Amino acid sequence: MDKDSTYWIRKLNLQKHPEGGYFVESYRSVESVNLPRYDGPRHVCTAIYYLLVGDEFSSFHVLKSDELWHFYAGSSLTLYIIEPNGRLNEVILGENIDKGHTFQTAVKSGCYFAASVDEYNSYSLVGCTVSPGFDYQDWKIGDMKTLTKLYPQHKSIIEKYTR
Repeated sequence: MDKDSTYWIRKLNLQKHPEGGYFVESYRSVESVNLPRYDGPRHVCTAIYYLLVGDEFSSFHVLKSDELWHFYAGSSLTLYIIEPNGRLNEVILGENIDKGHTFQTAVKSGCYFAASVDEYNSYSLVGCTVSPGFDYQDWKIGDMKTLTKLYPQHKSIIEKYTR
């Protein structure tokens, strides 16, 4: 772990995340909504700081809500998004717009997605905003066997980014 990633972990009080990396919740709206597809009320919006270091990755997972990813600092980060129809999108979050990077992107509900740092000797600090707000009841970590059965055309990427 380099000094920059250690700095952010301490400065932002980041903790280990179950899918990999480090996080801290930075916002949870006061207001809640009740929508038919959720089991009970959800906060309107939540946000976290999220950091991946070197060869760490965010394991494939899926949410019931949309999630916006925002780039802040460090190396670019690649998001691997598998849509329900099996289409794979690779989105690079980063600061080099001329090389096809973007500062933010949306992952729609129902898509399995994973992320990795593009430069192994660096880190990626990003933000994730979920609406309706994040709740562990609406989060599911991807299972390698299930995902490769659903999306055999993406077997190699699924094997690389599941635990």
